[in-house]
Amino acid sequence: MGERLAELFEQVEDDESARMLAITGTGRAFCLGFETGVDSRLVESFAVISKPTVAIINGDAIDEGLELAMAADVRIAIRGARFALTQLGRNALPRFGGTQRLPRLVGIANALRMLLAGVSVDGTEAMRIGLVTYLADDAGKLADTSGKVSEAILSRGPVAARLAKDAVLKGYDMTLDQGIRLEEDLYALLQTTTDRAEGVRAFLERRKPLFRGA
Repeated sequence: MGERLAELFEQVEDDESARMLAITGTGRAFCLGFETGVDSRLVESFAVISKPTVAIINGDAIDEGLELAMAADVRIAIRGARFALTQLGRNALPRFGGTQRLPRLVGIANALRMLLAGVSVDGTEAMRIGLVTYLADDAGKLADTSGKVSEAILSRGPVAARLAKDAVLKGYDMTLDQGIRLEEDLYALLQTTTDRAEGVRAFLERRKPLFRGA
């Protein structure tokens, strides 16, 4: 499955017609961890996809499952899901970015609480501390929320969405001045695209824009 996921990530990145990627689990869990031997680059290959990515967390996201979910841009979770990184209890460390992405999402104090004390959080707590972006009460509402979020993402200009994602992720580790310069450069790049011209025309003509990703 890890190999198939890696192939999917590469396919979505290379396919100009693909506008976003959403992943979810089957059954009652999102992902309870990886088997030994899964390539350590798998999660990173998900994280570096230039298009918007969504993790639809239909159940527990534990260990590598949580590391995978944290690599997505948006996380939509069912309220009953549990989230935990338990590797330290086995005298091991997360190796798919968990120690780095968790504090960036929930802050150092909450990250250390989950890592050092092995604390698991439910969907309500995950939403409160910023680990998930949207929360749904049950499977039906999870599907409804996921559909609405996907529709909202797909209604945006695809080039603008990719550049906005690039600006946020790269700018996070820059100084404010550096981040603003990056934003200015990406803004100038966007002005040269066909989609930008279409957006202006659609606004003036008071119609829905027809973005083509170019």
